[in-house]
Amino acid sequence: MTSEPRAPLGPDTERATDDTERVLDGTGPTPDEAVHHWGLDDLQGLDFDPFLHDRLRDGRATRVQLPFGEGSAWLMARYDDVKAATTDPRFSRAELVGRTVTSSSPHAIASQQASLNYADPPRLNNMRRVVARAFTGKSMGKLRPAAQRTVDDLLDEMERHGSPADLVEHLHGPFPLAAVADLLGMDQDMREDMTSWANLIMTPGPAPERSSDARSTVRDCVVDLLARRREQPRDDLAGVLAAASDAGEITEPEAVSLATAILVSGAHAVRNNSANMVYALLTHPRQLERLRAEPDLVPQAVDELLRYIPHRSGVGLPRIATQDVEIAGVVVRAGEAVYSSYLAANRDPEAFPDPDVLDFDRGPIAHMAFGNGPHHCVGSMLARMESEIILATLLDRYPALALAVPPERIEWQTGGLIRGPKALPVSW
Repeated sequence: MTSEPRAPLGPDTERATDDTERVLDGTGPTPDEAVHHWGLDDLQGLDFDPFLHDRLRDGRATRVQLPFGEGSAWLMARYDDVKAATTDPRFSRAELVGRTVTSSSPHAIASQQASLNYADPPRLNNMRRVVARAFTGKSMGKLRPAAQRTVDDLLDEMERHGSPADLVEHLHGPFPLAAVADLLGMDQDMREDMTSWANLIMTPGPAPERSSDARSTVRDCVVDLLARRREQPRDDLAGVLAAASDAGEITEPEAVSLATAILVSGAHAVRNNSANMVYALLTHPRQLERLRAEPDLVPQAVDELLRYIPHRSGVGLPRIATQDVEIAGVVVRAGEAVYSSYLAANRDPEAFPDPDVLDFDRGPIAHMAFGNGPHHCVGSMLARMESEIILATLLDRYPALALAVPPERIEWQTGGLIRGPKALPVSW
């Protein structure tokens, strides 16, 4: 059970009332540890969260309280601290199950009992090993021609609509769903309204009940998909998961959870982040012209865009310390929650000189847009492929592509876990 959204606590240096009370019984922060209220206000465009800029200047981990849940948690912001916290086995995702921790969301987005996100090695490794069978270079190579045809068909339809047109409606919405549905092997009759359901799931703040209902709907669809695949085996992700479940490598709830997570994140996260990438290029004319002149630079540009774009609001799931750990200039006590901000790590000036500058000359960069450590995103290869196809195709087909309205008139989604424009009107 989670609490209602909390009212702001005032200045960052003011301590949260419940944590102050916990000091008395020895389970909360010591009196000299301020708790920073992080309200997760909606930001305009691709503005970077000033709260995270402040945390990067702190020089050590800080305590934060998010809008939902209870108590406070430690926040790791600097690149080296995030890397350490996300690879240290003393910080556990499995220990989150059944606990109510201060959070960005009023409820868990995925099933805590069977989700990849709530597992630790070796169970986590087993699930990732199964999923990896569908995310190989060979399988991506097979999907790429179909993905390219889908993008071409969608843009053909957009041209029939005429300029100006909304890229979110015509491209960024339908394409990521089609790509992940092809990966899973979903029949066409199962794809209707899937993007809308994914958006509801990932926007829980304004409508928690609708978000939960959408999650149940998508789960039922996945259960049906796995049942179909047992009746008609195919070489797709649904077939891989069904076979692994039947062989006892993973449980049936784990198979359902894995397919649901990949479907929802593939349809929603890539939808928004690919739109963010195009918006970033259309508002950075020098970088846009560079890519037009050097199309072979697109893969490198995609990586820099992944680093640069603040693709989510707030922070993802925390981990729980299983013992006292000295890290990032503080001592995290056993049982305390630890968040790691990949967004902040990607803007750490110690790791990326001039981090607030979009720079395609950084070369190979070890950004954390897809996470880090054992929970690194299993679908990163697919997401990269989709982004490369989108950018390369738009640059090739539309030499005069531009925003059809001033940047300040673009409307952005509110209350979501993933940031992105509601619409992206362009002319060509």
